[in-house]
Amino acid sequence: MIRLLLAEDQVLLRDAIQSLLQLSNHIDIVASTGNGSEALHLATTEHVDVALLDIEMPGLTGIQVAEQLKKGEEYDGKVALLTTFSRPGYIEKAMIAKVDGYLLKDEPIETLIESIVRIHEGERVISTDLQPLLFSLETNPLNEREVMLLHAVKEGLSTEQIAKAKHLSEGTVRNYLSSALQKLHVTHRHEAVRIAKEKGWM
Repeated sequence: MIRLLLAEDQVLLRDAIQSLLQLSNHIDIVASTGNGSEALHLATTEHVDVALLDIEMPGLTGIQVAEQLKKGEEYDGKVALLTTFSRPGYIEKAMIAKVDGYLLKDEPIETLIESIVRIHEGERVISTDLQPLLFSLETNPLNEREVMLLHAVKEGLSTEQIAKAKHLSEGTVRNYLSSALQKLHVTHRHEAVRIAKEKGWM
């Protein structure tokens, strides 16, 4: 029996997936949560074989949880991401994190169960619909500081507010944001935020 952790922040969807997975004779859901930080804790305390993680969660994202589980010594199970998103940036981060599976939520439950079993047996499973994206991945051109400042722009902060919040000079903020705009081939900050989010780079 595969001991599974299910982490999904939408309660109705989590309950639905849990109910369907429990129909399998191969899977025992030993823990579930809607919070990434709690998922990280449960994965290392509940003797989990496979951690099935939604990408976008409060606390920590599924990718952040996956990165920590894969790097840590307290967890020796498998890690799979479950998502509705096919953004190249997410797939790139997932591959860098060396996750064992990247699965789509809208697949038939039989396919999801089969994928979990295959992942538990040591295979690396990527949903069929996502595989073409592996051959057209775009590397994120933004550095960490540029991503951080675009998050601040997304929050509606002005250059002056960003500078105060991040303990930078206004000139430094403008330079980093200008660099981000150039890399994304746009002229407006909010357009840069939109593209970076669509690509899964922030």
